[in-house]
Amino acid sequence: MSTNLFNEWPWQDIVMVAGFIVFLFLTRWIAGVLINRLFREKGSVQKAALSLINWVVFNGLLLFVIFYFSDSAWLLYPLFTIGQVDITLFLIIIAVLIITFAYRLSNILNEHLLPFFFERHHLDKGIQFTMERVVHYIIMVVAVLVSLTTVGIDLSALTVFAGVLGVGIGFGMQNIASNFISGLILLFERPIKVGDRVLIDDVIGDVEKISMRATVVRTLENEHIINPNSYFLEEKVVNRSFADPRLRLTIPIGVAYGTDVQKVKRILLVVAELARQENSFVLESPAPFVNFKGFGDSSLDFELFLWISNPKEVIRMKSELNFSIYEQLNENGIEIPFPQRDLHIKSAPESLLKGHQEDS
Repeated sequence: MSTNLFNEWPWQDIVMVAGFIVFLFLTRWIAGVLINRLFREKGSVQKAALSLINWVVFNGLLLFVIFYFSDSAWLLYPLFTIGQVDITLFLIIIAVLIITFAYRLSNILNEHLLPFFFERHHLDKGIQFTMERVVHYIIMVVAVLVSLTTVGIDLSALTVFAGVLGVGIGFGMQNIASNFISGLILLFERPIKVGDRVLIDDVIGDVEKISMRATVVRTLENEHIINPNSYFLEEKVVNRSFADPRLRLTIPIGVAYGTDVQKVKRILLVVAELARQENSFVLESPAPFVNFKGFGDSSLDFELFLWISNPKEVIRMKSELNFSIYEQLNENGIEIPFPQRDLHIKSAPESLLKGHQEDS
């Protein structure tokens, strides 16, 4: 009986499938060699071509199954029904091919082709991320609509489903829908964008990613804060990179009473000039300014105002300025005072002292 079962196997089909698999991988190898020879330097065009070939090779087997077994009953057997359309394995494979091709096309555009456009037009990181997301969403939505139409599903028949989905969103998916719409607003209105330095609840971080539901902010300690997109529209967020990335640093300094205040002013301006010469992001205009803040309890209080063009350099720049100010004040013999308190002791009345002596 086992011999009869062995003889009943569709050996011709098995050999054809195996042979086609070998053909696919051989074609992939030959195409890879040709592309590497055509593009000596490994660039985006070469990577895009290889990515597309990989999709064709690894999905070629599905295409082969569709055409070779197009008359087979199992391929056209109705699995379930949507409306008046019988969904078969053949239709499912077609839909999968369309969606996977669209996803691969989106990756090729975003990873290999759009960077040429971004570099040529000098677009900032936030605009790049927005364009990448918009291109991806458009391609995938079109792919889903085309795949549904291809399998014979009337899109108008989905209105009932859309109504049910709308009720579900209204009751159980309010937060998800709100965050998704907030994400779209963030991408287009751009109150924050990828690469911005923001201040959230006194925590400084850089916006790394704006996804469909949440925004990822990486702090200076390399921790990741994941906030819902709606947070950035409903709560107060300080964006140090919004519109004008310039930022004013304020460095407080206290010197001892009796110090030549004009000399202090000259020293602080020298510190600012040295910082400008050593760091390209320190701005010459607006010019540095020394503010004589007032008369403190133990010191004469000054502030050095300095403008920088890169908000990400705030902490390092403040530290460098403090080092430089301390060195310059020491070299010029200017004292940075400690807090001082005067204690006045009054003598006791003579009558109390006399009474104490008599008691003893």
